[in-house]
Amino acid sequence: MRNRERIVAAAREMFVEFGPEVPLDEIARRAGVGNATLYRHFPDRDELIRHVVVSVMSRTTDQAEAATAEEADAFDALRRFVHAAADERIGALCPMLSGGFDKDHPELLAERGRLEEAVDRLMTRARQAGRLRDDVAVGDLMVALSQLTRPLPGSACMNFDQFVHRHLQLFLDGLEAPARSVLPGSPATLEDLRRES
Repeated sequence: MRNRERIVAAAREMFVEFGPEVPLDEIARRAGVGNATLYRHFPDRDELIRHVVVSVMSRTTDQAEAATAEEADAFDALRRFVHAAADERIGALCPMLSGGFDKDHPELLAERGRLEEAVDRLMTRARQAGRLRDDVAVGDLMVALSQLTRPLPGSACMNFDQFVHRHLQLFLDGLEAPARSVLPGSPATLEDLRRES
């Protein structure tokens, strides 16, 4: 594995474990490279964070596309994607996107658009098959996925991971048609999420 990829992989792990403020020299140590190598590839923390976020989004999009292509049942594809996105630690992205982070960087916008389109295709396919309730949108799925997969900051909750897939499955059961209840409010669209950020 090239140094750049090793740094991004180590940063992803450490951001999930300790948050985006983890010391860069600790990331370099975990990646098995010197500090100079890290700074040669990523001159500052924001650039490293952006590359980690883009990497996680790209891998998650790949999971959505694979689920769409390989699963005959539309809801099984959605279920597979949700669990794969949890394994990619998509929920850990939110704390990284705060502060002075450039949310409008072209690379980030392009990857976010690719992810949103892939998830929208998954949900549209499941809805058209009559397997996904009509009163949910991509924003609902992304918010729940983010919240259910994000480790609690400072909790030192080492057993958190054992519950993630269990709670995601409970959530997925609630998405399946026919709906067992009427949801309050309106579906959360991607535009709603952008207005909040």
